[in-house]
Amino acid sequence: MAESVTIARPYAQAVFRLARESGSLAAWSDRLQRLAAVAQDAEMTQVVGNPKFSAKQVADLFVSLSGESDHTPGNQELVSLIGILAENERLDVLTQIQEIYEQLKSAEEGVKDAVVTSAYPLDDAQLANLMSQLETHFGSKLQPRVEVDAALIGGVKVAVGDQVLDASVRGKLDAMATALKN
Repeated sequence: MAESVTIARPYAQAVFRLARESGSLAAWSDRLQRLAAVAQDAEMTQVVGNPKFSAKQVADLFVSLSGESDHTPGNQELVSLIGILAENERLDVLTQIQEIYEQLKSAEEGVKDAVVTSAYPLDDAQLANLMSQLETHFGSKLQPRVEVDAALIGGVKVAVGDQVLDASVRGKLDAMATALKN
């Protein structure tokens, strides 16, 4: 896994620079998401590693499955990227390229990832209300990922980078237990 991330990073950084310079961060995000989905398809994984197909044939297949037309802005760059990845036998790291690109895009836009652990599933209204409060608290836009952990008993625990905000019942009970021991 670490090796594929190391391989994917320069490609993701190059695509990110290109997207930033052309002002098409969102468009490239969509493109990479589609390409990563194509790369993960079971039939495509058999084609990618098959010596019966040339790198050009595999690249052409990827481009045709990407949903891009010849008139789409940035299509030439996409064709070049796929061609380079196919030639270097790196199409298998498209998922990692897409993930790294999204991290770079989020950092550029000032968006941080927030892991929200809740004792119960949150509906959209609850999550929206919580996120508005958390964005004020952390001073930046947050991209939530919600996890459910019944061991929290109630409340939420939020991790943004290396900062953790524990407003769970379990966290309060643990703090009380520590205070009573001291």
